[in-house]
Amino acid sequence: MSLVELGATALLAELEAGRVSSVEAVRAYLERIDRYDGEIGAFLRVDRDGALAKAEEVDRRRRAGQAVGRLGGLPVAVKDILCARGELTTCGSRMLANFRPPYDATVVSRLQAADAVLIGRTNLDEFAMGGSTENSAFQKTRNPWDLERIPGGSSGGAAACVAADMAPLSIGTDTGGSIRQPAALCGITGLKPTYGRVSRFGLVAFASSLDQVGPLARDAQDTALLLEVIAGHDPRDSTSVDRPVPPYHQLVRQPLKGLSIGLVREHYAAGLEPEVEAAVREAARVFQSLGATVKEVSMPHSKYGVAAYYIIAPSEASSNLARYDGVHYGYRTDEQAMLAELAAEQALYQSAGTSAAEPDSPLVRLYRRTRSEGFGPEVKRRIMLGTYALSAGYYDAYYLKALKVRRLIRQDFDQAFAQVDMVAGPVTTAPAFKLGEKVNDPLAMYLVDLYTVSANLSGIAGLAFPCGFSRGLPIGLQLQGPPFAEERLLAACYMYQQVTDWHLRRPSLS
Repeated sequence: MSLVELGATALLAELEAGRVSSVEAVRAYLERIDRYDGEIGAFLRVDRDGALAKAEEVDRRRRAGQAVGRLGGLPVAVKDILCARGELTTCGSRMLANFRPPYDATVVSRLQAADAVLIGRTNLDEFAMGGSTENSAFQKTRNPWDLERIPGGSSGGAAACVAADMAPLSIGTDTGGSIRQPAALCGITGLKPTYGRVSRFGLVAFASSLDQVGPLARDAQDTALLLEVIAGHDPRDSTSVDRPVPPYHQLVRQPLKGLSIGLVREHYAAGLEPEVEAAVREAARVFQSLGATVKEVSMPHSKYGVAAYYIIAPSEASSNLARYDGVHYGYRTDEQAMLAELAAEQALYQSAGTSAAEPDSPLVRLYRRTRSEGFGPEVKRRIMLGTYALSAGYYDAYYLKALKVRRLIRQDFDQAFAQVDMVAGPVTTAPAFKLGEKVNDPLAMYLVDLYTVSANLSGIAGLAFPCGFSRGLPIGLQLQGPPFAEERLLAACYMYQQVTDWHLRRPSLS
């Protein structure tokens, strides 16, 4: 078995035993990236020199008997939406194509403190807005199981690189399903932690009340390992919860006694592919065979989740992305061309009198051209949706009503968790669709988030992992639990993965 096939926990054991060096492991992954990423497009940038230098440092300390961090020499890929001091952080957008932050995100700092080898930055939908990783300003990412299909989004690069064995661990973000959905479509494990469990400091904001950083890995044990490193209170993030971090990597192996799981009645309706429903119900039977109690629960307001989400998230995006104006930082339009255009319009206005529209002021023109050129179509669409929902006369009708629906959805979860420990269901209605299939149909694209947005609206934890295949493509199962129930979700997943092999299957790359 090659080093890239080991997985994070097994590889870490080899490193700690001295049977493998970090340099050897990093080189193996770099060779894998060189060989396959040209066709997959998971990485925007690979830090070859920095990764090898860090690996050599970890190896020297280990040989000298010095203390090594929790991830001691393991390669980790990071979604290109988390700030890293002095390194390009683009968010997949032309707006930030040359942006180098002056500080590290807390998650990046914690990875560095744990002696992770940050091997590269992964592709994403622009500003994390999308479900297919087709909205990046720089490249499309392909699904390793079928290069004609999408890997999911917005953390498509983060999921694809793990699925293709180009990194054992990766960091993604989840605003409406952007960790769980690509994890499901790529056949790996991905966790959206409880809101406040992982610091958002240094995460470039999309929708601040929904965004959360989380791990992607092959299985529950590797996911727990990474979560243990990045979780914890951060005084620099006002939404961070001051709560001890459990030893997830140890707790994941503890069997759950008396586990009760709810199947949400409303999840099994028109639009769900029969193969996906069959795989999810079979997974429920596996849990029953392991001693769990499975019962049906109802979440009547879940059907309004997508509608509420696509008011709240764009509204927050409209506010957060107002800072990209061509003045403070980031992309700025060509001022000479802009001034020439403005002068021509002013001349026309003066010669035509009141029959021509009065030109913008130079500052307004600068804002308008910068934002028009710097943002892609999907980001513009969401900014306009959010601005409209927040505008005078529409705030109560849209945004305020969406917040009320959000509260009802959370109440549905609270009532369900009063009956069961966690709820189970599909992650998506179908396996990965083809590239370009939905890119011109925003409504169809938004409905991809049908089963995932409710966890973000409610702030609870959600975990996705493979439970079957359809037409050679992975099918994902989602477990959702109460706030700060990550250890129980991971333990349930670990139990399932001990008696099934879906998570062990790897795509065949030529």
